[in-house]
Amino acid sequence: MSSKQHHTVILMPRGNVTLGTMQILMPIREFELRLLRRVFSQTEKRMVIPMARAISRSGDGYLHLLTPLLAWLLDPAGLERLLPLLIISLLLERIAYWLIKNALRRPRPADAVPGFRSLITAGDQFSFPSGHSSGAFLLATALVIVYGPLAAPLLLWALAVALSRVLLGVHYPGDTLAGALMGSFVVISVATHLGAN
Repeated sequence: MSSKQHHTVILMPRGNVTLGTMQILMPIREFELRLLRRVFSQTEKRMVIPMARAISRSGDGYLHLLTPLLAWLLDPAGLERLLPLLIISLLLERIAYWLIKNALRRPRPADAVPGFRSLITAGDQFSFPSGHSSGAFLLATALVIVYGPLAAPLLLWALAVALSRVLLGVHYPGDTLAGALMGSFVVISVATHLGAN
């Protein structure tokens, strides 16, 4: 008989998570991992990585500061509607983002998926929701609310920011979807409250 003993370890969920909930979430997680791998595999194409990095950087938040300045130069009347909408929305969105991210503490793909390496280093430890996606969709949606269909192409920019975060391996697709929904929801709610829409 071998001196080594093998033990079976059964991992039980902690807290309020039930086995039924885990059974429901497991197929979603598996689908999300397959989607992450499929999207991430596109980085094998030579131009994808620099383009994804540039688009991701465009979602770092600088445009949130430059946009009111451009509005002031090009359309001072629109700035009167845009500025309070952006300030209140960004404040609420950043609070919600921080609370959700630190409550759920979802590890980033590189920390959770064996053998997976992201192409950039993320600015913080947790993955859900994507702050870049949330911020980009907040800005794009705010501009559509204030300037109408003229600003609608910015929604494609926001979508590109969200996709770039998955391409670079720092987010799961669900993180970016949640961020997009959160940013859009916050700004639409604030616009409704302010009567800006």
